[in-house]
Amino acid sequence: MSNPAPPAVAAGGAGGHRLAGAIDMLYLGCIWAAGIAIFVMSLIIPAGVFMRYVLGFGAQWPEPIAILLMMVFTFVGAAAAYRAGGHIAVQMFTERLPPAWRAAVARLVDLLMIVVCGFVLWYGARLCLETIGQSIAELPWLPVGVTYLSIPLGALATLVFVVERLVAGPQAEREVVAFGSH
Repeated sequence: MSNPAPPAVAAGGAGGHRLAGAIDMLYLGCIWAAGIAIFVMSLIIPAGVFMRYVLGFGAQWPEPIAILLMMVFTFVGAAAAYRAGGHIAVQMFTERLPPAWRAAVARLVDLLMIVVCGFVLWYGARLCLETIGQSIAELPWLPVGVTYLSIPLGALATLVFVVERLVAGPQAEREVVAFGSH
């Protein structure tokens, strides 16, 4: 199913290509951050188990670091999944609607996503600011507010991807713009 690119993308000119390239870089950054987080977490958890049961002492840092990495994986990875169209529950619903309703409901979903992203961005940022002076007992050098930073950053990235989807259509239906092309 090959739909033509929406005018905002097709006629974007050099500025449109730069913006598309910047959003593509944000998307790749989200994918890499989520991938690295899950990879490092998969190393930390066995290391903690090894230290506790083989070496005989329980290190305090593996669990809070693993939780921090899971938050990065969850919130930043969710932004990338949204852009890639991986939000299966929404697609399962919209694909079962009559064709005449699909576009309208898809727009409604995008508008509701803007509301959700705004809520999570606002309250996530407030959570970070209100807890920046606190520290985690196991990691006294790490402010609690920093550990929550993936919440508003993931919401901001998702918001960018939602607006991109509203303006340019779903990523899967667009022509890929090569980096450095004019």
